Amino acid sequence: MNKRVTIEIPDEMLKLVEKHAAEKGAATDAYLRDLIEQHLEDLDDIAAAEAAMERIRTGEDEVISSEEFWRGLDH
Repeated sequence: MNKRVTIEIPDEMLKLVEKHAAEKGAATDAYLRDLIEQHLEDLDDIAAAEAAMERIRTGEDEVISSEEFWRGLDH
């Protein structure tokens, strides 16, 4: 189910959003939804990368060279 959300943004920001949406051939609201979705996916990716780095720092995950990785695939 979709929900409607109302936000206030500065006129200059809206003009930029409208400009970029028009360049992509998209409606402003669809373009904003895509921007929000992309940003949320980026946040998830960053969180996953930070968690992986923490596992490496604590020794939970092992770091191997690309040579070792490819050699391991030859089995």
